[in-house]
Amino acid sequence: MPRLGYKPHDFVSGTALAGRTVNVFLFALCLAIAFVCLACPPVYGDVGIVLNESLDTSVDRITGTGHSAVYFSRICPESPVKLRLCRVGEQGSVMSNYINIGEDRPFEWNVVPLNVYLYGVEDARHRPLFGSYKIKHLLEQRYLAKYLSGYCERPSCTTSEKAEWRELVAATLIRSFYIFVIDTTVEQDREFIAEFNALPNQNHFNGVTRNCADFTRRIINSYFPHAANPDYINDFGMTTPKAVARSFTHYALRHPETNFRVLHFAQVPGTIKRSTECRAGTEQLYHSKKFLVPMIVFADYGLPVAAASYILTGRFNPEHEFEGHPATEKGPAHAKQPERIAPTERAQFVGTSEEWKEYRRALDSIVKESVHARIIRDRGYLNHLFRHFDEAGTPLVDEDGDLWMEISENGETFEVGLSADNILAQGSDSQLAYELLLARTNSFLKSPKHSRETMSEFKQDWSLLQHASRQSAVSVAVTFIPGK
Repeated sequence: MPRLGYKPHDFVSGTALAGRTVNVFLFALCLAIAFVCLACPPVYGDVGIVLNESLDTSVDRITGTGHSAVYFSRICPESPVKLRLCRVGEQGSVMSNYINIGEDRPFEWNVVPLNVYLYGVEDARHRPLFGSYKIKHLLEQRYLAKYLSGYCERPSCTTSEKAEWRELVAATLIRSFYIFVIDTTVEQDREFIAEFNALPNQNHFNGVTRNCADFTRRIINSYFPHAANPDYINDFGMTTPKAVARSFTHYALRHPETNFRVLHFAQVPGTIKRSTECRAGTEQLYHSKKFLVPMIVFADYGLPVAAASYILTGRFNPEHEFEGHPATEKGPAHAKQPERIAPTERAQFVGTSEEWKEYRRALDSIVKESVHARIIRDRGYLNHLFRHFDEAGTPLVDEDGDLWMEISENGETFEVGLSADNILAQGSDSQLAYELLLARTNSFLKSPKHSRETMSEFKQDWSLLQHASRQSAVSVAVTFIPGK
């Protein structure tokens, strides 16, 4: 009987087979882990009240109440009317209701991706640095084509400026706002998604009893019972955006475990009228001159009561809350704040009065040099530059969401980038980019606190201005950095 001989190649084949088996197993394991990571929602979640400033239009011109919406960091849109947990890399969403969203069906609410709400584009790197109604309309049409197919087909929705889904696109172009944020658990978010997806999304808006602030209050209280409440005394029996933000803030401060913080988004400089601080009912009577004379003439007995009510029980300053509890980053699960922020760190983020003054002095020097070098005519040129851009230019948006402005002058055509990531890109006119950044910087340095960027954001603008100076034929010195 022949003896079975030892065959080295048999051993090698077996080893190779075992190795391949291990490799296949490891590859499958990696795929499974990757799938789980992609499928799992973010570890941290937030819910917040969006306190939008007043646009000073329509009824808001009288009441000054602004608008209220709800922010989620872990809930994203499956569609404009359906919710799901966010996937990895998604930034969250904003949900809001209006008198008339304007879509083909009378929905009570819509939800949009956070960056679409803020900037009109999905990636914050493409955020616009200049705002006009032309640009906002362009971003609205982009959103309409990309997200509202099947929801917005009738002319009353697609072409009417009264269709209020438009306010959910690039909100920073038309107003400044604050977001008051606290932590949530994934279980809370799952329960909310299941509840709201199951409820009929049917509009029953009523300015007195079912307005935007009532809608916000209902959502917040589904997470944290009694966290958001009306102030019927100061708001004359109604619920207002400022009242729910104030009560929510008080709730969060009584519960430090909620990790309370405030985000601030400033209106983008441009040709659109600046938004104004929102007010409660008695606050509007207290501050507004348009009501002061009629109150003195027809209801002088009520004026002291309204003033006392506001001073004693209704005062709330969103800017002070932001300065005291700033969220120091703007990203997914916005700014998981440490329990305590050192005053120096808070000041670096928000900016001190002296630091802002130093930047104003630096800009004055830059403008004087620019005028002397005949780069701009005078300081007043910066105040009219945005209008000139808007009247002479045609905005365009590319596939990525980057904005461009095409300007024709004296028979020549120029293009300049209008987004944060393309204003200094190849193909963007360096001289126009410098002028635009100079006007943007000037606008923020003239603005009151509630309309101004944070210091950390402003320093990014200053850095862009420095780079624009180096890229263009401009020889002025913009290397100044306070404290350096």
